[in-house]
Amino acid sequence: MFKKVLIANRGEIALRIIRACKELGLRTVAVHSEVDAEALHVRFADEAVCIGPANPRESYLHIPAIIAAAEITGADAVHPGYGFLSENAEFAEVVQKCKLRWIGPPPDAMRAWGDKVTARTNAARFGLPMLPGTGVLTSAEHAVSEANRIGFPVIIKASGGGGGRGMKIVRDEASITSAYHTAREEALAGFKNPDVYLERFVEKPKHIEFQIVADRHGNVIIAGERECSIQRRHQKVIEEAPSPSLLAETREQMITLLTRAVRETNYSSLGTVEFLMDERGELYFMEMNTRVQVEHPVTEMVMGMDLVAEQILIAGGAKLLMQQSQVIARGHAIECRINAEDPKTFAPSPGKITEYHPPGGMGIRVDSGVYGGWRVPPNYDSMLAKVIAHAPTRKQAIARMRRALDEFICEGIKVNIELHKRILDSEEFQKGDVSTRFIEDLLAR
Repeated sequence: MFKKVLIANRGEIALRIIRACKELGLRTVAVHSEVDAEALHVRFADEAVCIGPANPRESYLHIPAIIAAAEITGADAVHPGYGFLSENAEFAEVVQKCKLRWIGPPPDAMRAWGDKVTARTNAARFGLPMLPGTGVLTSAEHAVSEANRIGFPVIIKASGGGGGRGMKIVRDEASITSAYHTAREEALAGFKNPDVYLERFVEKPKHIEFQIVADRHGNVIIAGERECSIQRRHQKVIEEAPSPSLLAETREQMITLLTRAVRETNYSSLGTVEFLMDERGELYFMEMNTRVQVEHPVTEMVMGMDLVAEQILIAGGAKLLMQQSQVIARGHAIECRINAEDPKTFAPSPGKITEYHPPGGMGIRVDSGVYGGWRVPPNYDSMLAKVIAHAPTRKQAIARMRRALDEFICEGIKVNIELHKRILDSEEFQKGDVSTRFIEDLLAR
């Protein structure tokens, strides 16, 4: 087992990893940009190294600086968190070539599942349900031909990434050529990979994902699913576990299929397989994220697991102690992402936090990397905190979250707390009658 972990990330996920490492008896190294010098993950790590200016390309995405920080501090493992370099197989290989342990999936497995087109091929091979789609599109003419074959509407997606970049919905043949070129440009800028592909577009799907935990000895568990349908511009806003939309028999079927797919592709570490659910309740494979997810706490709360600790132990060669029959969801958990943004325009709201009081009480967890007096930089993602509510039932979890949001004080900048309250108060959300267009429809009223 390694002894010192460098965390190649920032914010709440860096602090989350530091906590897991400390409980495992491991020392930690934080890296930070110049504007993050006073961040909490820097304060709570055993050591910290400045790796560059605010621009992520010169700091958190700068591989030589991260490796140098590991070497000068004597770190023997690297945890990438989520975002930044977390799904970059080349970074994982560099880490390993430098005789450091990579806390994540093997690079070959990252490529097999991280590239969206290759992942579709894998998913189909193992019998996962698929939407009609294509391989990599070779030209605008190819896109037109394939779209006509599949039938409109279709969606163009980036092969090398997600998060809404390189993603275009096309409803007619006249629009597809310009959408194809725009999607390729966005994909190249966002992921350094211009490849795009097509899928049939589902108008109002639900978004359901399954949590993978696999060790290096062939042991696999599927730690339930999460409902992530409350989104804005393909960015998740509220997540919950278990999904109120999934039938028990569908869950068991997916556990069987996913276990085989993960085991036979030699995947290990954490991973999340994402699906769309159509109006009939049918699931369709979308993609796999080869990292820890932002929303992992809702699974931790209902399953009683520390997923980040499991990820670290797996990287150290440990075997899973839990079997699939022991994975039992207890109660219901909901997570709200608190962002530094104008609740009316959704424009980012950087600046100094003049007062900060996170909620507490029974069944409430807050994962955050901010504090009163800290200045939110404009250079990174706007998420400040995640509030997680856990209760015996979904109805009780909603009520507990609503109470927690009333307690949350964050002054000096604008935050999206009122949007969360509006969502929770809506009759449709309380019934579980949601889709990925829920917020769009709510704001149009």
